[in-house]
Amino acid sequence: MPPWIDTHCHLDAAEFLPDVDAVRQRAAGAGVVHCVIPAVAPPNFTQVRELAHRHGDSYALGIHPLCTGGATEADLEALDTELTARRDDPRLVAVGEIGLDFFVPGLDAARQELFYREQLALARRHGLPVLLHVRRSADLLLKHLRRVPVTGIAHAFNGSAQQAGEFVRLGFRLGFGGAATYERALQIRRLAADLPLSALVLETDAPDIPPHWLYQTAEARAGGEAQGRNEPAQLPRIAAEIAGLRRMAPGELAAATTRNACEALPRLAALLAALGSDANGAGIIAAQ
Repeated sequence: MPPWIDTHCHLDAAEFLPDVDAVRQRAAGAGVVHCVIPAVAPPNFTQVRELAHRHGDSYALGIHPLCTGGATEADLEALDTELTARRDDPRLVAVGEIGLDFFVPGLDAARQELFYREQLALARRHGLPVLLHVRRSADLLLKHLRRVPVTGIAHAFNGSAQQAGEFVRLGFRLGFGGAATYERALQIRRLAADLPLSALVLETDAPDIPPHWLYQTAEARAGGEAQGRNEPAQLPRIAAEIAGLRRMAPGELAAATTRNACEALPRLAALLAALGSDANGAGIIAAQ
């Protein structure tokens, strides 16, 4: 069974509250040896850190663009304080989830940009990569990244090939997950198939972005059918579809994307080495 890394998984989400330990155990049983758990606002900083330590995973700290409406200068100060307090924690691997979202209506674009800019500066100051939220915002995200030399992962990437190339040029890896399993997601599937292998990392964004086999239409949900909850245990099946798009073996994809994740999030290498990895995508053993 190839080993997998889920580079973006919200294990602290309310959907996982009743059974998070079982969720993580299922993922380990499926070969997911490591999950990166991003925060979305100061109130969940402690929760993501404790989950990462409990399950042998890692975490990121940041203020999500969807949370900027109620955020204040004090939240940026709290983030700075927590990054300072946890600077020696090897499981703190990034600043995130941060970024811009111009898809959800009613958000203040200027306020989002302010928090994004300030968090890039914090990432630079603390010497950490970033986990970026990219939703109809790639060009503006790139504009600021050209001014602040940080790298990391552009999570759930769904931009153009030109935008993808610019993120890669700036040193970013691009996250692909459940969206790539939909036959109608032509652009995402083309990118997953055609980008250099060195650009790809894998993720679930669980409990969100379910793969096609878990998705229920709005009509079905209105009729009482439940939306399937995405979990990190789905990653190997998602990865198998992406490997098929690239005409490569899943094990080869696992090795390459693990190597890419370690390059994007350098602290991961030591964590995986503790699990028996050579930090180059081979020989990882499950923590559980």
